[in-house]
Amino acid sequence: MNLLFICSANRLRSPTAEHIFSAYPGIQAVGAGTSSSAKTPVSWRLIEWADIVLVMEKSHRDEVAKKYGELLKGKRLVCLDIPDHYELMQPELITLLKERVPEYVRLSAVET
Repeated sequence: MNLLFICSANRLRSPTAEHIFSAYPGIQAVGAGTSSSAKTPVSWRLIEWADIVLVMEKSHRDEVAKKYGELLKGKRLVCLDIPDHYELMQPELITLLKERVPEYVRLSAVET
């Protein structure tokens, strides 16, 4: 399962999600940003690659849907409603991600 996590700059929220969910068996996760100055900008290749696109805010959902509408046909585009209030790998952000993502993605247990 390929998960694409999108925030604005791809510096805090989506890299945290990428790190957390890449540890799950059978999951490949990539983070990207809607800003042209994002560390990894959203691209048609990433949208095409993804099985599910998970955005942090409604504004990201709207922007991605407008720009990549055709490529999103048959894919889930999910808004996690996680505001830009968190630092990279902040425990509260990790908790929110672990609560919200399983509503949309079936995850196997992480081996420790």
